[in-house]
Amino acid sequence: MYLGIDLGGINIAVGLVDDSYHIINKDSVPTGRTRSFEAIVKDMADLCRKIVEEAGYQISDVKCIGIGAPGTPDIKNKCVLYANNLIAFQNVNLETELQKYFPGMPVYLENDANAAAYGEILAGAAKDVDSAVIITLGTGVGGGIVIENKIQAGFRHTGAEIGHMVIEKDGAQCTCGRRGCFEAYSSATALIRQTAEIIKEYPDSIIHEMIGNDPSKISGKTAFLAAKQGDEAGQKIVDQYVAYLGEGVTNIVNILWPEAIVIGGGISKEGENLLAPLREYVHAHQYGRGSECSKIVAAELGNDAGIIGAAMLFKQAQ
Repeated sequence: MYLGIDLGGINIAVGLVDDSYHIINKDSVPTGRTRSFEAIVKDMADLCRKIVEEAGYQISDVKCIGIGAPGTPDIKNKCVLYANNLIAFQNVNLETELQKYFPGMPVYLENDANAAAYGEILAGAAKDVDSAVIITLGTGVGGGIVIENKIQAGFRHTGAEIGHMVIEKDGAQCTCGRRGCFEAYSSATALIRQTAEIIKEYPDSIIHEMIGNDPSKISGKTAFLAAKQGDEAGQKIVDQYVAYLGEGVTNIVNILWPEAIVIGGGISKEGENLLAPLREYVHAHQYGRGSECSKIVAAELGNDAGIIGAAMLFKQAQ
C-alpha cells in the first residue's frame, strides 16, 4: 500500500493506493493556505492515518508516502523551496516534517502538476504509452512531461512550465509577468475573457441571454454551449480558442513529439467538441505534416491523477 498526497492551495487530498494503481480509500480537508506549515503538515498526517484506518489497514502496511506539492520542489532533499499559494511553505522539508508523525517512513516529493501527469501515464488516458505531455486547462495552464516513464523537469527540476511559453509576442498580460503566454490565451480564465470581449461585437448573440447580460456569469462552458446551438459568436470564440490552444500544442509536438498529448482541466470535459478541431489544427500545422502525429485525448482520472501519481513517486527513484 502507498499513500499519495495532493497538496493544493484549497484542499489537501490523500489516497491509499495499491500496486494496481487503484485508490482504496481517499478523503480531503481544506488546506487553509495562510496557516503555518506545521499546522498543514499535521492535517496531512492526520488524514493519512484516518484513511488508512478506515480502509482496515495500519500505517505499518504503508510502504511510503508521496506528495505532489505546488511551487518549486527540491526533489533530492524532499523540500518545498517556494509555493506562492501556500504562504508559509518556504524551504520546508516535508520528509523531516512527516517523519515526526511516521518515523522512518520513506517520503517522496514532486511538483503537483508533474505528479498528476505521472498518474495519467500510469493509470489514465496515457497508460498505453511511455511518453506523454499532460496539459491542464484551468485557472492557468499547467502540465507535466513524462518521457520513457520518467518525469522530465529540467535543471533543478524547475522546468516544464509549458503554460509560460509565448505564443503571441507582446500579447495579453500573463500573471507570470510576461506577455503573450500560452496560459494567457488557452486557460479557462483566458477563454472567459475572450468570450466577454467578443460578445460585445454580437449584440444578438444568445450568450447575452444565457448570462442574463451579466459578464460575471460567463464560464469556460458558455461559448461551447452557444456554439452547439448554432450561435455565430459562440462559434467564433470556440474557433479562436482552439487556434490558440493549437498553437501551444503544436509547439509541444514539434519539440518533443510525445506519443500522447493529454488534455485535462474543466474545458477537457467538452470532449470531441474541443478535441476534434484541436487535432485537425495540430495535424495541419505540425512540422512534418505527413508524419504520424501524437494522439490527442482527454484526461481520464480528474483529481485522482495527482493522488495516484504522488503515491507512485517511489518508482521515479528506482
